[in-house]
Amino acid sequence: MDTKENIQALRAEIKAHNHSYYNLDAPTISDHDYDLLMRELKDLEAAHPELVTPDSPTQHVGGAVSSSFAPVTHEVPLESLNDAFSPDELEEFHIRVEKVVSDPSYVVEPKVDGLSVALTYENGIFTQGATRGNGTVGEDVTENLKTIANLPQTLKQAPAHLVVRGEVYMPKQVFLELNEARDLNGEAPFANPRNAAAGSMRQLDPTITASRRLSLIVFNVQTVTGRTFTQHSESLEFLHDLGFPTVYYDVFSTIQDCWTRIESLGEKRETLKYEIDGAVIKLDRLADREELGSTSKAPRWAVAYKYPPEQKSTVIREIVVQVGRTGVLTPKAVFEPVHLMGTTVTNASLHNQDYIDEKDIRIGDTVLVQKAGEIIPEVVSVLKDKRPADSVPYHLPDVCPACGAPVHRDAEGVAVRCTSATCPAQLLRNITHFASRNAMDIEGLGPSIVELLVDAGLVHSVADLYSLNPEAIEALPLMGQKRTENLLRAIEASKSQDLSRLIFALGIRQVGASTGKSLAAQFGSMEALAEASLDELVTAHDIGAITATFLIEWFADPNSQALLARLKDAGVNMKAEAQAFGDLRFAGQTFVLTGTLTQYTRQEAGAIIERLGGKAASSVSKNTSYVLAGENAGSKLDKAQSLGVTIIDEAEFEQMTS
Repeated sequence: MDTKENIQALRAEIKAHNHSYYNLDAPTISDHDYDLLMRELKDLEAAHPELVTPDSPTQHVGGAVSSSFAPVTHEVPLESLNDAFSPDELEEFHIRVEKVVSDPSYVVEPKVDGLSVALTYENGIFTQGATRGNGTVGEDVTENLKTIANLPQTLKQAPAHLVVRGEVYMPKQVFLELNEARDLNGEAPFANPRNAAAGSMRQLDPTITASRRLSLIVFNVQTVTGRTFTQHSESLEFLHDLGFPTVYYDVFSTIQDCWTRIESLGEKRETLKYEIDGAVIKLDRLADREELGSTSKAPRWAVAYKYPPEQKSTVIREIVVQVGRTGVLTPKAVFEPVHLMGTTVTNASLHNQDYIDEKDIRIGDTVLVQKAGEIIPEVVSVLKDKRPADSVPYHLPDVCPACGAPVHRDAEGVAVRCTSATCPAQLLRNITHFASRNAMDIEGLGPSIVELLVDAGLVHSVADLYSLNPEAIEALPLMGQKRTENLLRAIEASKSQDLSRLIFALGIRQVGASTGKSLAAQFGSMEALAEASLDELVTAHDIGAITATFLIEWFADPNSQALLARLKDAGVNMKAEAQAFGDLRFAGQTFVLTGTLTQYTRQEAGAIIERLGGKAASSVSKNTSYVLAGENAGSKLDKAQSLGVTIIDEAEFEQMTS
C-alpha cells in the first residue's frame, strides 16, 4: 500500500470510529487506540502536506449534529485540542510557545471525559444549551440540561450576556449503579461514563435524562458582555463566584512544574468522582493566546496530555458462567488479584463465546488486563508465549449451569441462552425487572429486597408478589412493620398499572417499554394479545417479524399461560387505559420533526404524537407519514420532498391534535 492509499484507509477508519463515538455514543475502539490512529494520520500528512484534504479528520472535530435536535450555531467555536503523549512532546509544545511568547505561564486542569456543551445566560437566566457537534454547529439540548442538579438555572449579579463552556459527565458511582441496573434488566451496559453521559444527554425524553443523575463542570468563558479578563485563571474565579461548578486548576511558570502536576493528577485520578482521560495545559494570559492563535481545528496555545492505559498481567484461574434475566449465559474470567488504577480487581467479563474465540482466551492463560474507561476491568490480550502446554480452548457449556436445561445460541446474534422458562437463576432478575420503574413501578422492591424474598422462599414467581404474607415479610432482616406495610401497599397499587406496563414487565424478548405501549394500543387487552396471530402482530405498529415470533412463543408456553392466569386472579389489570386505547388517531403513523418549533419543544411534540398512538422517529424514509417542519428545516425536509412525504407546519399539527 502506497502512502496515499495508507492515508485514505486511515481516514476512512477514523471517520467510522468518529461516527460511532460522537453520533451513536457507542465507541468501537479504545480512546488510546484511537489517539494512536489519529497520530499516525497526522504524522503522514505532516510528511506529505500535498495529500492533506479539507475533509480529513485532522482538519475538523469529529462530531455531527443529530437530526433529532434543533441546530445551534456557536457564537464562539468549541475547538478540540492537539494531543501529547510524553514529557518530550510537552517540551516541544513549550518550545513552540516560547518562539512567540516571552515567559509564558500555564494553567493545568484535569481533562474531564464527558460531553462538551456551551451554556448561554441572558441577564443571569439560563436560556440555551448546546452540544459541541462539529465545533461550529451543535445540538439544542436545553431541556435535558435543565435536569442537571448542579447546573445553575439563575446567576446572581450576572452580566447581560454570558456563554460558558463545560463538560457534562456521569459520576463514576452513578455509572456503576446504572450499569448494574441495566444488567438486571437484561440491557447492554454502557461502555464508559462518557458515552453514558452523551447517550443520556441525547434522550428525546428529559425525564430519562433526569434519571441518569448527570453532573456539570465548567472550564471556560466563551464570551461575556461588560467584563474583561487578562488571565484564564481570573475568568475561572469569576465563574466560581457566579455559582458555577468549576474545574480545579493550578498555575505554573515552567513546563517541568506542569509535568509534575500532570503526574500527581494521574496518580490520584482513581479518587476523583469523575473520569478523566488526561490533563489540559493552557496558556494563562489571554493576550498570549491571541498572539499564538488557532489552526482550523485546535488552538496553538493549549495541548491535552493523554494518560496511557495502565495494563498489568495476571493468570486466569477459572471461567465462571452467570445466567442473566433473559437467560443469556455470560462468561466471566476469574484471575489472580491485580492492582489497577488504585483498586484491586479479580475478574472481568468475557461477554460471549465470540469474544473468547476472537482472543483465544483459555483457563490458565496469562493475560493483560486494563480498566476500560478507567472503570470496568477487561482482558486486552493473551500472552501466548506463557500459555501452559496442556491448555485447551474454552467453550460455554451445553446446559445451563443453574438449572441443567439445554442452551441454544440465538440465530440472530451471539448470545447463548437457557431454554427453561423456570430457571431459578433468572428469578431474581425477572422479579427486579417486573418491579422496575418503567414496568410495574413497585416502589421499595429493589434488588436487595427481592433477594431477601427469594432467599426466604417467599417468592418463586412474580405472581407470588400478590399473595405475600405480611408476618413472614415483617420477620425478614431490614424489614419491620412500617416497611412491610409500605411494600405491600406499593404491590397492591401496581395491580392498576396500565396493560402496556404489564406487557413490558413480563420480560418477553425484544419487547421494551415502547413496544409494550404499541401492543397495548393495538390490541387493548392481554387476552386479545395472547390470541393474536403472527400476521396480526407483524401488522401492529413498530413490531417486526422477530419480535412477533418471540411473542407467539412466549404466549404458547404453558408456564406463561399459568403465570397470566395467576396474575389475573390476583386482580392485576389486563386492559389498556381508556385514553391510550380510545384516541389512537395517529396509530400506525410515523412523524419526523425537523427545524426549530415555536409552539412546542421537540420533546413536547413527540409526547403528543405518542399519546395519540403515533411514533416520533429521527430520520425520514418511505415509511414516514408526516414531517413536521419548523423554521430553518434542513436536509430532512429535502429528503421528505424527494420521497413525496406529506409535510406539515405547526398550525396544521395543532389542527390534527385538537
